Amino acid sequence: MALNFKTLTQRALTAAVFVGVLLSCILYNFLSFSLLFFVISIWGLLEFYSVSEKLGAKPFKVLGCLSAVILYLSALISNAGFNFFMGWNQMLIVAFILPFFIFINSLFSKHETPVMNAAYTLAGIIYVVLPFVLLNNISCINKSVIVIQEENNFLDGSFYNSHIILGIFLLIWVNDTSAYLTGSLLGKHKLYERISPGKTWEGSIGGAILTMASVFIIANWFPEIKLIQWMVMAAIIIVFGTMGDLFQSLLKRQAGIKDSGKIMPGHGGILDRFDSLIFAIPFLYLYLNWINS
Repeated sequence: MALNFKTLTQRALTAAVFVGVLLSCILYNFLSFSLLFFVISIWGLLEFYSVSEKLGAKPFKVLGCLSAVILYLSALISNAGFNFFMGWNQMLIVAFILPFFIFINSLFSKHETPVMNAAYTLAGIIYVVLPFVLLNNISCINKSVIVIQEENNFLDGSFYNSHIILGIFLLIWVNDTSAYLTGSLLGKHKLYERISPGKTWEGSIGGAILTMASVFIIANWFPEIKLIQWMVMAAIIIVFGTMGDLFQSLLKRQAGIKDSGKIMPGHGGILDRFDSLIFAIPFLYLYLNWINS
């Protein structure tokens, strides 16, 4: 597959703006980081509901978005240090209760498929919003994993550090970009043609190799996390990031659309841009909590 330089230029310009905004919000403080991903999570949820409608469902958008707002803000409040108001245990209770309001709403729905609509409503929260909630938690992971920088603390009790977030994004960008370029130049054998005809084994292998190589640079930049731990995180991103990309392709193929949205020219929508992150974050969260336990 030859490189399309027009598409590549458009993608590069859009990515430059995207990366600038993203890095600025991550580096500034916990509040700017959290609010950016709050907007991204709600926007992504609306995209998912739009795709769901093309699949024949009618998700409860208002209730779904309200549940997403409560869930995300619960995490933000807990991580920001307002533990007198809501801690992690209280946030989990909120997370378990919210789905039942969606199920209850289906009882009063006049649509022909209320159960399917409730399922898609809940699926959007799990697929889109929950990973960004976990990303918020990763940014405030226990201080035994990351170095506490007092000037970065948003409020007392918050241990926000941008390094782990930056490292995760760098690994994802290296994997996605190198897989795209390697596949465009050398790709011959399809990875999963039924779902994503453009992806090749050569691209995936090239992306994996360059991602693992980049670990040595990232570990040098952010030494508060050990090299072996960065390598495990890179492996998680390579495997589950690729699965996230394939699942998003499957979702769009079944819905009969090219992109989930049009917010980013050359990149599609929020779900197109964050599909790898969405799948990788839950597993990264489990791993980081395991090494910190």
